[in-house]
Amino acid sequence: RGFHVASPVQFLPSNPQAELIEPAVRGTLNVLRSCAKVSSIKRVVLTSSIAAIAFNQRMLTPDVVVDETWFSDPVFCEESKLWYILSKTLAEEAAWEFAKEHGIDMISINPGWVIGPLLQPTLNATVEVVLNLVNGAKSYPNANYRWVDVRDVANAHIQAFENSSASGRYLIVNKAAHFSEVVKILHELYPTLDIPNKCADDAPFKQASRVANEKAKSLGIEFIPLEVSLKDTVESLKEKNF
Repeated sequence: RGFHVASPVQFLPSNPQAELIEPAVRGTLNVLRSCAKVSSIKRVVLTSSIAAIAFNQRMLTPDVVVDETWFSDPVFCEESKLWYILSKTLAEEAAWEFAKEHGIDMISINPGWVIGPLLQPTLNATVEVVLNLVNGAKSYPNANYRWVDVRDVANAHIQAFENSSASGRYLIVNKAAHFSEVVKILHELYPTLDIPNKCADDAPFKQASRVANEKAKSLGIEFIPLEVSLKDTVESLKEKNF
């Protein structure tokens, strides 16, 4: 069995094609090509993203439920200059096509915004938003993120790999939460830290669409609460001296 686990994450590339799109698509297909050559590999687990699911013309209003049947629209992503999202969308699309052509049993894991303790010594882009909040930011974004703990994402890969009845795509998101809720949790956990009290703009708080996680739960994922993820993220950042 094979795992594909990485793709460049960069939100403001100077050359999207060379920095994001080509490495994402080519890297994914390289892994699948290698797997196709090994007859003993029966299943491939692909790390995709909610980026390949939730970005199309549909309005993400609170009554909408985003689930595994959704696909991001490459034309919409390109017109909106959502380059990272486009790279993940095209990579997953290419992977499904290749898997179908070569009879590979592929599963894609589509996590939301991943936080939690760091294994690596460097700071990754998704954890950086938490670091900013505890590191003297003057305000928090008026945005909803779809949060998930890295340990749940890792577990989803293992369950998808080991559970013979697993199939298709799995959206791995614990919950959608506005930054105001995240900041409130951080204030309660760390009352002495300088955590922002005000939002970056005066507009009404953006309402989040809901994200289905029943399919993920059917894999046996019991999501780590956001409070625990945030605490473990901050403790890990302290431990690594960020």
